[in-house]
Amino acid sequence: MELVLEADGLGRRYGGTWALRECSLRLPAGRVAALVGPNGAGKSTLLHLAVGLSRPDAGEVRVFGHVPYGNTELLAEIGFVAQDTPIYRDLTPEELVIMGGKLNRRWDATLVRTRLAQLGIPPGRPVGKLSGGQRAQVALALALAKRPRLLLLDEPVASLDPLARREFMQSLMGSVAESGTTVLLSSHILGDLERVCDYLIVLHSAEVKLAGPVEELLEGHRQLSGPRAAGARPIAGVAAVVRASHTDRQSTLLVRADGDPIDPEWTVRDVTLEDLILAYLTDDTVTRASHEAWGVPA
Repeated sequence: MELVLEADGLGRRYGGTWALRECSLRLPAGRVAALVGPNGAGKSTLLHLAVGLSRPDAGEVRVFGHVPYGNTELLAEIGFVAQDTPIYRDLTPEELVIMGGKLNRRWDATLVRTRLAQLGIPPGRPVGKLSGGQRAQVALALALAKRPRLLLLDEPVASLDPLARREFMQSLMGSVAESGTTVLLSSHILGDLERVCDYLIVLHSAEVKLAGPVEELLEGHRQLSGPRAAGARPIAGVAAVVRASHTDRQSTLLVRADGDPIDPEWTVRDVTLEDLILAYLTDDTVTRASHEAWGVPA
């Protein structure tokens, strides 16, 4: 199995705060991976480390087996669209295409022009006068024109309306299907991720909480409901309880199953990708500490 992105004990600190800590993960080639986490979880930090815009304070990150910092040969294989789609707003799309051809050794100008023409984006209008959705599409097309083996996207659709978001995701998936590019997509919009991603990485409190193929992760988790008293003792078929909620009489649990039949005392349901992500994003330790700081009961 070819690995595109590897991190081992990766950490990045800003002052006394770790933006990313003890991050270890493996991203196989050919995947469209969702990178999910709350604001401040370390998503942008991880992407910046992977593309060589930042250096780690601990551990190591490798892309295609190589360290990315200052590695121009490697960076030619990576496309990156940052959260604010930073492209020269005074230049037109056509001028950006020409400039890209001068800066990149493997540049597909026809791909950019064809995609932007299909989207009705005028080639001669300054990028700063385009809509937010059009600017995002220009940034994506420019990144894809490098013919990258790895494409990193940092919240590319966060500010777009639903129609522009759908058009962006359709363009992305069409390009991936044609090229086989591996994608790591950071986003808060779970519906978009569920439609396009087959691999999941969950970051919380600067650490990786969950990573793996979506299908395997969903198969390995279940939601249980049953009498509250039953939750006080070990449950057959359950390896770990990820998240629990209770009423006076009933408990609802999201659990990691161990492959054996689950105790019939519990009602068992499949989980959705949203169920799984939200369960791993809920940090009881952080919640208790926050309540203690405000002097209110958790």
